[in-house]
Amino acid sequence: MYKPFIKILVCISLLSPVTRVKADVIVKDGGGRVLIGREAYVLQSTRELAFKDIVSSAGFKKYDKDVPNLGFSAVSTWIRFTITNKTASAGLLLDVAYPILDEVELFSPDAQNQYHSNLMGEIKDFDRRKYNHPDYIFDLSIPANASKTYYLRIKSAEQLILPISVSQPTDLWQFLSTENMLSGLFMGAVLIMFLYNLFIFFSVRDKSYIYYVVYVASVGLTQLGIKGYTFQYLWGNSPAFELKSVILFACVAAIAAILFTKSFLLTRQRARRFNMVLTAVIALLAIAFLLTAAGMIQQGFMLMQVSTTLFAFSILIVSIIVWKGGYGPAKFVFFSWSVLLIGAIVFALKDNGILPFNTFTSYSMQGASVIEMAVLSFGLANRINILKKEKEQSQAEALRIAEENERITREQNVILEQKVSERTFKLKESNDELNVTLEDLKQAQSQLVESEKMASLGQLTAGIAHEINNPINFVTSNINPLKRDIEMVFDALAMIENVGMSDVSPADKQKQIQEYKDELDFDYLTTEIGYLIKGINEGANRTAEIVKGLRVFSHLDEDDLKRSDLNEGMESTLVIANNLLNKIKVIREFGELPLVECYAGKLNQVFLNIVSNAAHAIRKRFGEDAGGELTITTGHDEENVYIKIKDNGTGMDAQTQKKVFEPFFTTKEVGEGTGLGMSIAYNTIKKHNGQILINSTEGEGTEFILQIPVIYNTQSA
Repeated sequence: MYKPFIKILVCISLLSPVTRVKADVIVKDGGGRVLIGREAYVLQSTRELAFKDIVSSAGFKKYDKDVPNLGFSAVSTWIRFTITNKTASAGLLLDVAYPILDEVELFSPDAQNQYHSNLMGEIKDFDRRKYNHPDYIFDLSIPANASKTYYLRIKSAEQLILPISVSQPTDLWQFLSTENMLSGLFMGAVLIMFLYNLFIFFSVRDKSYIYYVVYVASVGLTQLGIKGYTFQYLWGNSPAFELKSVILFACVAAIAAILFTKSFLLTRQRARRFNMVLTAVIALLAIAFLLTAAGMIQQGFMLMQVSTTLFAFSILIVSIIVWKGGYGPAKFVFFSWSVLLIGAIVFALKDNGILPFNTFTSYSMQGASVIEMAVLSFGLANRINILKKEKEQSQAEALRIAEENERITREQNVILEQKVSERTFKLKESNDELNVTLEDLKQAQSQLVESEKMASLGQLTAGIAHEINNPINFVTSNINPLKRDIEMVFDALAMIENVGMSDVSPADKQKQIQEYKDELDFDYLTTEIGYLIKGINEGANRTAEIVKGLRVFSHLDEDDLKRSDLNEGMESTLVIANNLLNKIKVIREFGELPLVECYAGKLNQVFLNIVSNAAHAIRKRFGEDAGGELTITTGHDEENVYIKIKDNGTGMDAQTQKKVFEPFFTTKEVGEGTGLGMSIAYNTIKKHNGQILINSTEGEGTEFILQIPVIYNTQSA
């Protein structure tokens, strides 16, 4: 990820002047690896060329550096070179040591000078290679003291840097073994830094550490990706991802490094301008990431180069600013990125042929990355120490403040205890007064409830007196006529007895009796006695019915739960309230109800209060005229019994409905009600764990809906 911004620092020519001098790459025994750059001819075109076109092309130009650096190209680049084998073996190996090339195709001549191609690159699965190594290694079959000319086609979205060498197998494997060892050391260092700082992150939960951990992982994957190890070991069967992986990880590493720098150096507070610059660079890197992920690899790579260059310079500048501002940990950022910059410069100079291509220059970036990560790790540790000291100072200051607060608290406690004693005495006096007031309120409440009971009792007594008076009057009015008729019957019996004991003939006796019966109008007398007795019987039955209703209703003061028939309770209520329902049509729509566990007398009181209010509302609307209706409907479900009492009286407005259950609220004239009836009804239904609902329209009537559970729940009550 560091090569891109370093390449901009070095302004050198990528290609040497054209020369037509023919030269061969000569391989000798004991000569080790031979770089072919200076003996290679390069053909770069603006369009794709076929092999038959380039064989006869005069456009090849000789290159003059050991490692060709051919920049960017959207089409394939061709390289021609001739190898002369001065060794005793015919088996040589060609090594293209730049694993991130998309396509590497070698055209080799056979004995008849016919060319055959061998295609490798990131576009093909790794396991299809003959040699299990990230480099592109080709077999060259050249007899001893013979020469062959080869053509190499290269294509890549990234910059074309081509360290191409020819060597004997032993020399190549020895060299690659050394490179593998160095890469393994780099991988181990990255893994140690990753795990160590990840462990610290879980310990301290500082977000700087998580940014650093992501940065270390991404740098490691980027560097190992450049060397081809990620393709070899991680996703060898995913060429499509391999083509993008290095750029993607480089973008993530740069973004994580910027976030780490912003968090570590507190740039928002200490360097606001450069904090905005760093945020803008993050946006550019994100765009480069998205372009690459979308398949625009070359555009993403070039934007990543520009972004990382800006990012590198910005971090150096901001670290100097924050360091000069007095924040010591900034020096670790400055020194770490300075080391990385030096490593990148060495790497770039090697790519451009200014420095020799060797192990030191090839691994300068990896070595600088390890040093940079170590310095940043030390910086994090130093920052933790600083934070620890600041925390200790803060704790000491907090302890001092706590001790001072404790002293002040003790002094205040003495004052507070005195004030509490004074207030406690005053509160005790107030409490005594409140207790007296509460007792007075309880007595007043008891008196009010008793008053409501007496009012209900007076209403009940008036109703009973009125109801019983009618049948009793009917009985008493029939007594005197019945007594007179019975005396006449007794007189007739005496006369018949006298006639029967006389000495006259039977015919005369019969004649005398018939004449007396006609005189008394005996047939009418017997009929009248029947009517009188029937009237007395009806009066007695009506009186018995009223007494029965009174017996059902009169459970007002019972405190025991009983299973009761609420239909029967409602019937008894209507009997008691019959005098209030004069000229009111009562419609009974009783359903079959289960026995309800309840305080029956108290529910009868609720029914009477609601029925009385309904009768009052009907009379207020209709007066003594007909037209008033009272509809009572009962029903039930699995858990509750429902009783609906609906009238067509005056109804209530919304304000009245809100206050109807408040104590002492009444719409009746003064002296007509206490205002406690509906309040007592509400509390009674609530005591039964039920509900009382109102549907009312002013001028049309009111409906009360009582919902009462079949089983009384003592816990809820």
